[in-house]
Amino acid sequence: MSKRAVLEVIALDVEDAVAAQAGGADRLELVTDMAADGLTPSAATVAAIRGAVDIDLRVMLRLADGFAAGDVERLVRLAAEMREAGATQFVLGFLDAHGDVDLAAVERVAGALDGCRWTFHRAIDRAADRDALRKQLADLPGLDTYLTAGSAGGVDDGLAVLLAEARRRGEPGYEQRLLVGGGLRLEHVPGLLDAGIDGFHIGGAARPSGWTGPVSAEAVAQWRRALDAQATAPAAAEGSAGLP
Repeated sequence: MSKRAVLEVIALDVEDAVAAQAGGADRLELVTDMAADGLTPSAATVAAIRGAVDIDLRVMLRLADGFAAGDVERLVRLAAEMREAGATQFVLGFLDAHGDVDLAAVERVAGALDGCRWTFHRAIDRAADRDALRKQLADLPGLDTYLTAGSAGGVDDGLAVLLAEARRRGEPGYEQRLLVGGGLRLEHVPGLLDAGIDGFHIGGAARPSGWTGPVSAEAVAQWRRALDAQATAPAAAEGSAGLP
């Protein structure tokens, strides 16, 4: 039996969350202020979304545009507020001025999550050395996913990197799931699935009207159908191989 690929959708509010779940999303990334590429939402928004849907959700921990951590103790306080609002999964990632992972900040915030699962986001695509970053973070508790396009320029530019990292899965620093997002298009899906990548993240692709409009359940469903069709195609072919 084929494994179902994870489809994660960015949600800004309850309307987005309900539409994403209706379309077949497995998980939400909760953010606010997409003009800054996604910051931490309010605790009230997190609580409202948690009460409206029953799929997994991951809450962004990010104070400002860019990848500097900023006020780490404020991030720790926000994490506590989000957990009180019902969040059990998170998204974070910090670099220093040289493009190296800000290990002290990541360790401090991840430690405050007390074992909750979390994603290191697209800061990896701006890292000076992504291999070194992954190895430095390899043993941090709760880290199970990297959200990445393979390049700061998006999936078109980063496809070769994504495929190379998929081949390394299981090596030290490469145990985590690749969640591909950032310029991701439906035409990328077959090759990524064939490489064993099973995580997909969409934002604008779920919003036919752009970021000023809501998530479309049908747009999400189109992605769900594409992922499921590709995943079941080999099994269907095997099942028909012996037919006369």
